[in-house]
Formats: sequence, C-alpha cells, structure tokens
Amino acid sequence: MITNIDLWPISAVLGVVAATAAITCAVLIFCLLPLLARYTLARPNARSSHRKPTPQGGGIAVIGATTIAMAGVFIFAPGFLNDPLRLAVVFASTIGLAVAGATDDMRPLEAIPRLLLQAAAVAIVVAFLSAELRIVPVLPWWIERALLLVAILWLVNLVNFMDGIDWMTVAEVAPVTAGLALLGLMGALPYDAMLVALALCGAIIGFAPFNRPVARLFLGDVGSLPIGLLLGWLLTLLAGAGYLAAALLLPLYYLADATITLLRRLINGEPVLQAHRSHFYQRALDRGWSVQAIVGRVFAVNVVLVALAVATLLHATVWVQAAALIAGCAVVGWLLLGFERGKK
Repeated sequence: MITNIDLWPISAVLGVVAATAAITCAVLIFCLLPLLARYTLARPNARSSHRKPTPQGGGIAVIGATTIAMAGVFIFAPGFLNDPLRLAVVFASTIGLAVAGATDDMRPLEAIPRLLLQAAAVAIVVAFLSAELRIVPVLPWWIERALLLVAILWLVNLVNFMDGIDWMTVAEVAPVTAGLALLGLMGALPYDAMLVALALCGAIIGFAPFNRPVARLFLGDVGSLPIGLLLGWLLTLLAGAGYLAAALLLPLYYLADATITLLRRLINGEPVLQAHRSHFYQRALDRGWSVQAIVGRVFAVNVVLVALAVATLLHATVWVQAAALIAGCAVVGWLLLGFERGKK
C-alpha cells in the first residue's frame, strides 16, 4: 500500500502523465486527420455500423501519445520506473503491433499472417515477464506461460472485435485503465505499470471527442490491437501480484460478449475468422438500441466492475472475491440479456 508521504508525488506524476497523453493525442489527431482522411477511409459495407466513409487510424495518435507520455517519465522522472528494460520491450512490441495494425488498415492482411504477427508480439511480452510472476502456482511454469500467451492473444483480438461502434472502446478502456491506476495506488501494481495505465487512459480520453457519435474518426487496428496488448500486460501483472479476481472483473464485459459470441458461432458452424455483426452490442444496435444507449450502459457496467475489483482488494478474503465475481457476472449477464432482447 502506498503511504501518505508517497501519495502526493505519485499523484502529481499521474496527473501530469494523463494530461500530457490526452493533450498530445488530441494534437496528433488534429495534425493527422487530413492525411488519414486521404489514405485510410473506412467505407461502409454489410458489416459496418457507419453510413458514410470515415477515416480510421486514430490509434496512431492514441499509441503515440501513450508512448510520448511514458518517454517523458523516462526522461524527467526515471525513479518511477521499476524495470525500464522490460517496459521498453513492452512498448517495442506494442509499437510493432501498431505497425502491423496500420498495414492491415490500409491493405487488409490474410487471417493467418495477421494472427502470427499478433502472436509474435504477445510472445515477446510474455517472454520478458518476471520469472517470479506466477498466477496459478500449481501449474508447471511453462504451461502457465503458454496459457498466458493464449489469454493475452485472445484479449488483443477481442479488443479489436469489440471496436465496432462509436465510443465502444472509449467506454471500455477509460474505466478499465482508470481502475488499474486506482488499484495501483492501492499497491496492486508497480509504479511504471500504473503510469502506463494512466497514460493510456489519458490518450483514449483525448481520442474520445473525435470518436463521439457520429464519429469523425475511427480507432482502426493500429489502435485496437496494441491497446489489447497493453491491457493484457497490465492485467497479467495484476493477476501475478495475487489479484486474479480483480484482473478478471475489470475486462469482464469484453470477455463475456466476445467469448460467448465466438462459442455461439462455433456451435452454429459459422466461420469464426470471418468478420460479422453478431456481437451482443451489434445485435442491440440492429434491434433498435441507439449507440449512446449501448455505450452508456457499457460504461456504467464497467464502473460497477471497477468498484467490485476495488472491493476484492479492500477485503481480500475468498468469500469477498467469490461474491464480487458472482456479482460481476450477474451485472454483465443482465447487460447482455438486455442487448439480446433489443429495444421494446
């Protein structure tokens, strides 16, 4: 737990990092928007939720702003970085994945090469995790690492899958990263991970005005894929510190929507690698819900999930963690059921 003596300096750094990322992201978007409108237009198709060509590639600004904010920490406040080498590897993998996403935005890649590039970025991050980090110690170390690779790879893809309507990623990433920073202040994450969470939170807030319905700019794979990698790394650190329940609660809505949708498509014999419009939030849109109603409920549910995650730290007993997970599943299930039924 961070002491009161430590709280003021770290709070100041957190505020500066978040504000720097938000302002930098907005400025980068202003500068890049004419170029993106020329070269990265996303044109409507049968699976789209938009009706007119819209530039994508806002993730360049989001990841760029996150990286710039953390570079500022490295230069001006290096004492807050617990392990600069591992952090540099994480950001190198993140930037590499962003480049792959940008390529896919401009000239779509085949599914297998795209998945291999994602797996390579995730594998590098997993390989550079601390050897002492364990989530389920009863498992052999190599099996746990293999499962971590699959889990983070799934998170990378589900963030991409779920980025299907305006403000959806904002409604997910902003509360989750703010929650991660709050848990970091409670001692659940190292300083540098907490700063990355706030930098990403600030960057996505800087992106939000441009993605407000009806969006002037989309995130694109250049943003959704590396955001998934950063979230996967942060949640892995949280789980490895002994807070598995909190690490499951924070992304629970995304995990539930994307995983249930995948399983449903597998059961129905539908191609799982093909783009589609069968996620719960997409079905809600097709059944009469407005974009604002959907993302507003997703945001509210994520705030509840953050509160439940905090509760698992305040009262770290098995009963409280089990109760929080059950409550989180109930809240997410209620939301998915409402999306499935559509607007009355």
